[in-house]
Amino acid sequence: MKFSLRIPFTLVFSLISFVTFSQKKYSHADSLRGSITPEREWWDLNHYQLAVKIFPENKSIKGSNTIRYKVVSEYQLLQLDLQEPLKITSIVQDRELLDFKREGAVHWVTLKKKQVPGSFEELIVSYEGQPKEAIRPPWDGGITWSKDSNGNHFIASSNQGIGSSIWWPSKDHPADEVDSLMISVTVPKGLMDISNGRLVNIEMGQITDTFHWSVLNPINDYGVNINIGDYAHFGEKYAGEKGTLDMDYFVLKENLEKAKVHFQDAGRMIKAFEHWFGPYPFYEDGFKLVDAPYLGMEHQSSVTYGNGYQMGYRGRDLSGTGWGLKFDFIIIHEAGHEWFANNITYKDVADMWIHESFTNYSESLFLEYHYGKEAGQEYVRGTRMNIANDIPIIGTYGVNQRGSGDMYYKGGNLLNMLREILQDDKKWRQILRGLNQEFYHQTVTTQQVESYISQAFGMDLKPIFDQYLRDERLPVLEYYYSDEKTLNYRWGNCIVGFTMPVDVLLGEKVIRLNSSTQWKVLEVEQKTDVIIDPDYYVAGFKLR
Repeated sequence: MKFSLRIPFTLVFSLISFVTFSQKKYSHADSLRGSITPEREWWDLNHYQLAVKIFPENKSIKGSNTIRYKVVSEYQLLQLDLQEPLKITSIVQDRELLDFKREGAVHWVTLKKKQVPGSFEELIVSYEGQPKEAIRPPWDGGITWSKDSNGNHFIASSNQGIGSSIWWPSKDHPADEVDSLMISVTVPKGLMDISNGRLVNIEMGQITDTFHWSVLNPINDYGVNINIGDYAHFGEKYAGEKGTLDMDYFVLKENLEKAKVHFQDAGRMIKAFEHWFGPYPFYEDGFKLVDAPYLGMEHQSSVTYGNGYQMGYRGRDLSGTGWGLKFDFIIIHEAGHEWFANNITYKDVADMWIHESFTNYSESLFLEYHYGKEAGQEYVRGTRMNIANDIPIIGTYGVNQRGSGDMYYKGGNLLNMLREILQDDKKWRQILRGLNQEFYHQTVTTQQVESYISQAFGMDLKPIFDQYLRDERLPVLEYYYSDEKTLNYRWGNCIVGFTMPVDVLLGEKVIRLNSSTQWKVLEVEQKTDVIIDPDYYVAGFKLR
């Protein structure tokens, strides 16, 4: 029994880290970056046609983005984003040059043509310069300019936190995903560019080649990427839930033979995640794994890989259980984001837990699919050693501010605990698949996700979400015996009004306590230690 893994406690056991932190002050630039301003609200993205020419020798780029949008309401001022040191050289609509003013990364574009609701319009934005170079990708975003062991250029973009406007002009806010995308990348001859979607054409030149990629599905801005190198290609066909899925792998030529063996994890991934989450969300655009000069990133249909062809996270098991060395962390985690991040995308960075908590949890589900339920449970419990419990998981809205890094491991344990509360594995799988069906190709809020899960449970889960997402503390189960057969219990160290059932072992019996912040009484056969089900992520218990 899993309860045997837990040693009875008579003292408080707490994983809480009490950290003093100050409230960050946000700037006007933060608000412009992170909010739906009036100058963003009135137009809805329809299509990007992005063309970029890469100049590796001086680390510069030059290009244009044709932005097609639908007019939602009348307005004549448009917010466009491009970060310094890149510069917009011109903005054109219907062959007329438009005036614009720059305010940091924001460009205020004054439109001459009357914007009529319901109509579709286009802007052609030309730009050039040396984009920010990524110092510590993917955490520090920008362009990585490097070379492979043979001296060939090896270049890639990564920009989740800093934003897509670090290397191309865009409507740089996650709430509005573009419906489709064409990206054309010109590179020195002898190199390839691998981007999102499907390769539709290669224009061969004398000193450069241009690779044209088409994305048919909605895509978040930070998911758009370029990967340039001396690539070799191999692939496979996967018979999936929606038919045949093209799975393509682009690796440096020096990595080809080991990649043919190591990338078998991609096939194992797709089997597990289609089982748990439903069909891969982008059959039309295929699936790719691409060698990158940094650790990796969940770019939609173009997942980047740089884990050194080893199991675990850079050869380490993040759970400390041994199970983390049964798979390549980057392949499994980053590909899991195709469902949670690329299919279901947050409307505001403050809700980043929607991406990271579910994808962290997907690692344990991968293990469960291939090695059994207890393997997955041991793994997710093992990751608790990485939790800080420092600040709330949900960040500050409207200023491009994410919450605690606990969104990974604590978020994964929260989801695993919800499954334990539900006590119906079949229904839990239906909920995970239902999320990807209900919010297919959509941007969402935390409230939408919480409401969906609560309704599917048939239970008000708001107190649990509030405790684990909006507060940094872990609940403590307080109890005492008023006599040999009367157990008194409640939750402490928690928000006002917190309620959550918890399964405990009393002697030889598993009992569910419907605990709240108010003292409750349970008549038992005899006084005994209270042992909490280890799949509940709480601070332990306190004998009063």
